[in-house]
Amino acid sequence: MQHPEENPWKVTDQKVIYDNPWINVTEYQVINPSGNSGIYGKVHFKNFAIGILPLDDNMNTYLVGQYRFVLGQYSWEIPEGGGHLGVDPIASAKRELLEETGLKAENWTEIQRMHLSNSVCDELSILYLARGLQQFEAEPEDTEQLMVHKLPFEDVYQMVCRGEITDAMTVAAVLKVRLLIVEGQL
Repeated sequence: MQHPEENPWKVTDQKVIYDNPWINVTEYQVINPSGNSGIYGKVHFKNFAIGILPLDDNMNTYLVGQYRFVLGQYSWEIPEGGGHLGVDPIASAKRELLEETGLKAENWTEIQRMHLSNSVCDELSILYLARGLQQFEAEPEDTEQLMVHKLPFEDVYQMVCRGEITDAMTVAAVLKVRLLIVEGQL
């Protein structure tokens, strides 16, 4: 599809509002596409968002449960974490899967790249399907208090359909894998 290449936004000034090892928040003074002055805030992520859907030979997958501080509620999700921008994302995916579930996988397939909230942040998510699973000991970070459950993939798909799972990366990974199954690609 054809689309304009020129950026209709003009930045007249910018200042960093907040910065830590994971994110940077910048406020921009702008002239918006209709020619009016305004402000725009951008959250820059210093890591990739990495998500892994592990799928065993019996079509079971693994969900990780944890209390999400920002949401103020418990969340069930695929194994997820951050990957440093200078590191191969697959290495980060392997690390996260082992940390959170104790699983190692022989076969890795990137199934989706997506921006998680592109109206306010530049966070890029990379989702993987992990197959050929072997169980080892989990190695969670000290900030993580995790529960891990092995469930039939179909049950997890139904949880997504009923709105019981709301994590964006989990929803996208589950729907993508379901599509691959329906299309006979798995």
